[in-house]
Amino acid sequence: MRLLQLSSAQGPDECCLAVSKALARLAEEACAAGVTLNRVEEEPGRVAGTLRSVLVSLTGEQAQALAERWRGTLQWTCESPYRPRHGRKNWFIGAEVFTPVSEVPESDIRFEAQRASGPGGQHVNKTDSAIRATHLASGISVKVQSERSQHANKKLARLLIAHKLEALREAQHAGQKAQRRRFHHQIARGNPQRCFTGKGFTPVK
Repeated sequence: MRLLQLSSAQGPDECCLAVSKALARLAEEACAAGVTLNRVEEEPGRVAGTLRSVLVSLTGEQAQALAERWRGTLQWTCESPYRPRHGRKNWFIGAEVFTPVSEVPESDIRFEAQRASGPGGQHVNKTDSAIRATHLASGISVKVQSERSQHANKKLARLLIAHKLEALREAQHAGQKAQRRRFHHQIARGNPQRCFTGKGFTPVK
């Protein structure tokens, strides 16, 4: 499994729209590569249908290759759909890969089964497969419903808590910010990894 975050990096609404379009394009490429993609966490943008950031899990033999193909700065060239005659046509977002750190022992976590609801991957169960996991020592809590089984959601919840604990340690060490937070605010506007164009978010080869 690989964790991939797409972020607008505090960019304007157009960048949030680019994140949403990038997610749709990523999902298409994942399907073609036989990689299972699930949304894990997301932060909606100000405009309906846009995303400020989204964290997805990628599972399958080609997961690493797909994640690396997207990693870096992404450029979308398109006239603004929100601001007619706006001069800017290049919008930049970022993608970063996070390899899950070691799982936290189950004995350190309190699990609560919940009914899955709302967007959570390709299939949302009507059973109590969703998991609310709370790290007892830190109070860090996550809800996972992207996987179909309670066992799989527990596993992903443990990885996410470990990821958040690692970020917390980084933030507390010598005043440094966590890796994902640094990434969220520091996306290079030049030398994009991939470029897309038009309302259809078409890849530029």
